[in-house]
Amino acid sequence: MFDYDFLVNLLSAMVRNATPIGLAAMGAVVCERSGVVNIAMEGIMTVGAFTAAIVAGATGNPWIGLLAAIIFGGIFSMLHAFATVSLHLNHVVSGAVLNVLALGITAYLMILIVGHPGTTDSIPVSLSAYRWAIPVLSSIPLVGQMLFNQTPIVYFGFIMIPLFTWFLNRTKVGLHVRAAGEHPLALETIGVSVYKMRYLGVLVSGLVGGMAGAYLSIEGNVSFTEGMTGGRGFIAMAAMISGGWHPVGAFIAALFFGLADALQVRFQVFQVLNVPEELFIVLPYVLTVVAVAGLVRRSRPPKAVGTDFMIERTED
Repeated sequence: MFDYDFLVNLLSAMVRNATPIGLAAMGAVVCERSGVVNIAMEGIMTVGAFTAAIVAGATGNPWIGLLAAIIFGGIFSMLHAFATVSLHLNHVVSGAVLNVLALGITAYLMILIVGHPGTTDSIPVSLSAYRWAIPVLSSIPLVGQMLFNQTPIVYFGFIMIPLFTWFLNRTKVGLHVRAAGEHPLALETIGVSVYKMRYLGVLVSGLVGGMAGAYLSIEGNVSFTEGMTGGRGFIAMAAMISGGWHPVGAFIAALFFGLADALQVRFQVFQVLNVPEELFIVLPYVLTVVAVAGLVRRSRPPKAVGTDFMIERTED
C-alpha cells in the first residue's frame, strides 16, 4: 500500500543527506577543474565540522560557527595548495596526509579545548532551528516538502549549483580556472598565472568543504563527534567523478548517495529485510563503488588534472 508520508520523509531525508556530499563534490569540481586533485575533502570537512561546533558552542550563535567553519576550511585547504602547487608534491599523497592531519589535530584540540575525547558538548542552538518553509512553494505536493521546507545550508547547497555552473562557464576567472586544468601552457601564454588559478580552485574547495562539515555538526546534529564525517569526503569525490566533473552532475550523484543513506537508516529501523543490519550500514559505500565503476569510463577528467605544471612547462 502506498504510504505518502513515508515517501515525503524519505525524499526529504535524501536531500538533507545529500547536502554535505553535494557541497563537497561541487567544491571538488572547481578544484579539479583547476588541475589539482583534492582527496583532502574528508579532512577539510572534519576541520569544518569541528570548528563550527566549537565556535557555535562558545558564542551561542550557529551562524558565527558556520562562518568560522568556512574560513578554517579555506585555511586548511591552503596547506594542500601550498604542497601541490608551490612545492610540487604528489596530489594524492598530499591529500592523504591532510586527511590524517585533520584527524590528529581535531583529536588533540578535543582534549585541549573540550577536556575529553569523543564528542563536544551540545551547542545551544543549531541551524536546524532556522528551518524555513518557502511560502506557496512549500505547499506543492511532495516536491514542496522535499525542496522548499529545508534548513539554511540545504538552501545554500541549492544556490551553489547554478552559482558554480555560471562561474565555471560564464565568467572570465572561471574560464581561466578551467584552462588551468585543461591547457595550462596556453593559459600562461596569455599572461594568466596557472599557480594563482590553481590556488583559487583549492581555496574554493576548502571554503565549500568547510560549509559541508558545518552541516554535519551544527545543522544535521548539535555537536561534533570524532569521525562523524564517515567517509563523506571520499563519497563526494565519487559523486564528482560520477557527475562528470560538473556541478549539476555532481549534485545529482550526491542525491543518489543521499537516497542510499536514507534507505539504509529506514531499512534498519523497520527491519524491512531479514538480514543483519550491518549490511545496510555499508550500503552507501557499496553503491559508491558501483557508481564509480559504472560511470567513471563515461566521464572525462580535465586533461591536466594532477599534473605538475613546472615539469610540464620544462618538458615543453
